Amino acid sequence: MPRPCKIGVFLPTGELQMNGVTPKWADLMAMAQRAEEIGCDSVWLPDHLIYRFTEIAQGAYDCMSLLAGFAAVTKRVELGTLVLSTSFRNPAYLAKMADTIDEMSGGRLILGIGAGYHEPEYRAFGFPYDHRASRFEEALTIIHTLLRTGAIDFAGRFYSARDCELRIRGPRPNGPPIMIGTTGERMLRLTAQYADMWNRYLVFGDSHATEIPPLRERVDAACAEVGRDPAMLARTVTVLVDFINRPDAPPVWNRPQADPTPITGTPEEMAAQLRAFADEGISHIQIWTNPRTVAGVERLAPVLEALDKG
Repeated sequence: MPRPCKIGVFLPTGELQMNGVTPKWADLMAMAQRAEEIGCDSVWLPDHLIYRFTEIAQGAYDCMSLLAGFAAVTKRVELGTLVLSTSFRNPAYLAKMADTIDEMSGGRLILGIGAGYHEPEYRAFGFPYDHRASRFEEALTIIHTLLRTGAIDFAGRFYSARDCELRIRGPRPNGPPIMIGTTGERMLRLTAQYADMWNRYLVFGDSHATEIPPLRERVDAACAEVGRDPAMLARTVTVLVDFINRPDAPPVWNRPQADPTPITGTPEEMAAQLRAFADEGISHIQIWTNPRTVAGVERLAPVLEALDKG
């Protein structure tokens, strides 16, 4: 029986995020390779520069550098960003980076992008925080046009790319698929216009399929507004799967206001909860495991087996 939806693993890339330990490249490589070995469909990375949700700052590795490394040390899994802030990189150069990593991976990149939200890292690294949606719209125009057509001549309020071409192109003539993570009305409209995939991040809330119907209605409405067939926009979701389920476990999030309701239970029960997302039209699930370690990735193996059995 075919798997009802793709399953990926969302990896930790910041200080103390590997269940109280800071991951090294060797740890991240081991998690990505183990995910591939047990049958996961994809591996995902966040895009942050520094976290300041509490009085203790946490640093993070550069997302695109890690992704290029994963392209070289994996063979089959798709590689996704969840999600890149377009504010952190020139959009034309970001399209160039995406095409290059897509070439390195043999056409396995999923380019997840968004407008960003964590103001302290903008301030720390000198990026403007104002007009984020407007900046994102211009960046998306440049990124989408370059990846799909290979060329653009654009001058906007925030960004420009004059007589710009993507050369050499990656393995896919129209570039990698674009995923946008959002629930805002304006951003949903841009998603419906330009994206191949939509994402909803449920890790810090309720990681269950009952959250999907009202969200689906909003995404469908955005598609209708721009004249797009809703079936042509793939739906993805990020959830927390808790294999520990005990109060003395190290915290799996770095936000004091988080109050997650994770997926728990036996492998068969977890598989049923994941299958419920597929029943609601979700085609790809990214999983934040607790623990966020190689052992946590390995705990997914019987869940995938149960999911594949139906």
